[in-house]
Amino acid sequence: MDAPKTLREAILFFNDSENCRKFMIAVRWEDGVVRCPVCESEAVIYLEKAKLYFCKVKHPRQKFSLKVGTIFEDSPIPLEKWLPAYWLLANCKNGISSYELARAIGVTQKSAWFMLHRIRFSLNQKPEGMISGGPAELDEVYIGGEPKNRHKSKRDKTPKYIEIEPGFEVKNPEYKSLAGRGTEKVPVFGMLDRETREVRAHVIPTVRRDVLMDAILRNIEKGSTVYTDGLGAYDSLLLSGFMHQFVNHTTEYVRGEVHTNGIENFWALLKRTLKGTYVAVEPFHLDQYVGEQVFRFNNRKNKDDYDRFALAVSQATGKRLTHAELTGKTGQQRPF
Repeated sequence: MDAPKTLREAILFFNDSENCRKFMIAVRWEDGVVRCPVCESEAVIYLEKAKLYFCKVKHPRQKFSLKVGTIFEDSPIPLEKWLPAYWLLANCKNGISSYELARAIGVTQKSAWFMLHRIRFSLNQKPEGMISGGPAELDEVYIGGEPKNRHKSKRDKTPKYIEIEPGFEVKNPEYKSLAGRGTEKVPVFGMLDRETREVRAHVIPTVRRDVLMDAILRNIEKGSTVYTDGLGAYDSLLLSGFMHQFVNHTTEYVRGEVHTNGIENFWALLKRTLKGTYVAVEPFHLDQYVGEQVFRFNNRKNKDDYDRFALAVSQATGKRLTHAELTGKTGQQRPF
């Protein structure tokens, strides 16, 4: 059977452990030669009955599986279930929930949740190089639940107006706005390269000028053309060496080539995924969900389902995410 092209073919193909073994060898080693993850020796033999490899060089852990050195390491779940899970997350446009994955591959919801986070961790890659020349679209978005949907005990009880004297009210300076920079939602910053149609996006602590400029200078070369909305934090782009133009969304959305509709299209896809599929996402996990959507968006046109899946699995090597790290129980900062 050739490489699978549909989900049905993928499930049938990877139901055979031998197909899983050959596929993992192909994506981990370009020359097809298995190497020991401890000493990098090629002097290894395959123990067919145990489905393990044995390194002839004497050292601890001479026996190893193809999971060692990947995001799958120490997982009791077989590759026959891991690989279809990768296929689903890489190719489902709006993602797949842990409950849905649990029913699809026959694991518990907790196991499916952990699997999905490990896959997201492998997909979330730092972009290579910088955006040069442009044009690039820059925009920020706020992600989170609507304040009106909070439990009554968690809603802001600060009054918006306070009465100074009978019949005369003024705005309360302690009142927090529910929109814009006054919201308690999590800000996400994104950059779209119009030439390559690729997005770079990540969670940021705030939309202050210094935070945004730091992200821009690390990803876009000076002299490039950038388009933004009318946020005041972008005012220094021109002085920083960028060709900057903006649209004021109170009066217009497009002025010739000047608009941010491309990056806003990505925000629409991200919000649809978060609200429609994942529903409730903790802020400290949000960056991984953003990275998942970035992976699918950047590989949506130039790859078919199998190519996108193979690329996703190839990024699993050299990654490790334990349950303690994921849930913050190690006392150490999470790797994302």
